[in-house]
Amino acid sequence: MHQEEPAGGGTDAGAPGRRASALGPVKVASAVDEVADRLLTAIALGEFSVGERLPPERDLAAVLEVGRPTVRSAIGRLHESGCLEVVRGRAGGHYVRAGWREESGPAVRRTLLPRWERIRELFDTRALVESLVARTAAERCTEEDSRAIERALAAYVDAVGAGEPAGARRADGALHAAIGRAARNEPLVRYARQLLADIGAGFPIEPFRGDRVEQALADHRELSGAVVAGDADTAARVARRHFVLTEETLRAALVRSLPDEDAASL
Repeated sequence: MHQEEPAGGGTDAGAPGRRASALGPVKVASAVDEVADRLLTAIALGEFSVGERLPPERDLAAVLEVGRPTVRSAIGRLHESGCLEVVRGRAGGHYVRAGWREESGPAVRRTLLPRWERIRELFDTRALVESLVARTAAERCTEEDSRAIERALAAYVDAVGAGEPAGARRADGALHAAIGRAARNEPLVRYARQLLADIGAGFPIEPFRGDRVEQALADHRELSGAVVAGDADTAARVARRHFVLTEETLRAALVRSLPDEDAASL
């Protein structure tokens, strides 16, 4: 598609990757609308938490395959609605000010509902892939891998204890990355990451729900323990169960966005 301005540059460490979504490039005729919808949906899903800084415009543009002016205009709309605020200084940028808002429901519907059947298929695919990653990691885990996984788990526990959703989500990603490295199959791990982007609003970021923290914490402990112990069957079973939490998060957001009679059919 034609782009007003090249996305340019690489991405910062931990920022969304360059080719992140099978949604494909946003449509030119409604590019700003669609980018705004995806950002609102990502915030509603907890992919970007209240108080968290959005990735740089160049990274968002690369993920969504649009020009930076389109991203800038979409972000401007979210500022006007009070969803984002600007912070100046060394840690400056666009920060999430509010989670679910009046405009979140329509944005979630437009982003998720037309692809819901496809999303459900992708959830099934992801469960299969993530269980294979966990099984393979358990079969191949070395002492060095075990130490890395245990450090990542400890960091996740600390982040959850601190009550900071953004930090907990980053620590969650770091833990799964450590498990992925133990599998020693980069294409498989990369495919799992791509599936995460395809499922949600287009960003390779795990949604976060505060009411699922305890379950996620228990899953992470059991999964990490199984991988480190070399218990491949348990690792695969726990991983498959664990990633159902993401499906529940998306389904809950979509149900919230719909009239009761429509939500009952999901």
